[in-house]
Amino acid sequence: MLNGLRPTRGEPLPFADTIHMRSFTLANGFVVYAAPGAEGAAAPAQYLNHWHEAGFGTGFADAPLHIHADDAKWVERPVTTFSGRQTVDDDFELIPIPGHTPGATAFLWNGYLFTGDSIILDGDEWRAAVLGDSDRAAYIDSLELLKTVEFDVLVPWASSADGPWHSDAADRVARLDAIIERLRRGEDR
Repeated sequence: MLNGLRPTRGEPLPFADTIHMRSFTLANGFVVYAAPGAEGAAAPAQYLNHWHEAGFGTGFADAPLHIHADDAKWVERPVTTFSGRQTVDDDFELIPIPGHTPGATAFLWNGYLFTGDSIILDGDEWRAAVLGDSDRAAYIDSLELLKTVEFDVLVPWASSADGPWHSDAADRVARLDAIIERLRRGEDR
């Protein structure tokens, strides 16, 4: 466990075996993301960054599943929806970052920024994941928004096998700017 953050074992994505997905349990019991290995009898809440995660199972059958309203229609399990930026339980902030999907949402907790696969950590490189139905303009706007968020550690859903987070907060704006520039040039990562 790292300062109240417990990751699951990384599991390779079926279509990219060098990139692993993980779920994280926070000290308050909240579960962020869905990935194989994220399971248990009880959790007060499980938050999905976007609807793609639901395809890998949620693992906590009794935990209320939370997802942005704009992504809820693609999740088969009953969900609790939210929209707009808000804080839950005094220290867990929901920050909508549409682009990868319409309802993609980042979560900020105790200096950790959970970005789902809106930002992927591939080795030491931060990447985007623009798909065929992604909204490139909204994605860029969301990355611009994330430049204003104070965080110490980036914790994506998808990362290379050697590490699930990036902790050099000093270079976060430059890394976000690099993604933005790639997207503006028409690249998808």
